[in-house]
Amino acid sequence: MPDNQVPSVLSLSAIILAGGQSSRMGQDKALLPIQGMPMLKRVYAAAQACAASVYVVTPWPQRYPFLPPGKFIQEVPLPGEVKPAGPLVGFAQGLVQVQTDWTLLLACDLPGLKAEVLQAWSPQLLAVPNHVIALLPRQTKGWEPLCGFYRRSCSPALNRFIHQGGRSFQSWLAEHPVQELPLRDRQMLFNCNTPADLAEFEI
Repeated sequence: MPDNQVPSVLSLSAIILAGGQSSRMGQDKALLPIQGMPMLKRVYAAAQACAASVYVVTPWPQRYPFLPPGKFIQEVPLPGEVKPAGPLVGFAQGLVQVQTDWTLLLACDLPGLKAEVLQAWSPQLLAVPNHVIALLPRQTKGWEPLCGFYRRSCSPALNRFIHQGGRSFQSWLAEHPVQELPLRDRQMLFNCNTPADLAEFEI
């Protein structure tokens, strides 16, 4: 890509993680209706606005018949384990399918996600130095790993970390250069983890 060319929709993929147990919500968060639309479908539509290919990583694709069947990546347990090992491993399994240099990673429980903000973010990838593996918003607790961009080239390092027993996004990111993604609207990062969270968002 020429140095002066803004990344186009064809240069970006998206991965949505929908493998959580939703234990605090008491039901599958991905299916919760937000303005009449399942939350996962809402996130998927926002991702489609800026990415040519959108994949959903989940252990149970049969739950989501409202999405294109060819876009699911089956999340599977690691060798010797019984259950899927969490979002970091799900991301690693999804990243194997990606062909673009950059991937937008999203959680399925982001009801405040806005397509126009994602579209405004993606041109910033052009200015990210080559040694930086991710462009992410920062929260008080650290990076927000499930609403930002990753280079496909981080895959080997990610898989080494997992092979060594690592399961924490924050611990993995602490080992690598990450650039902060400026964020004006904090509602973009609002997570629906409990019925109270859902009620707060809908107020």
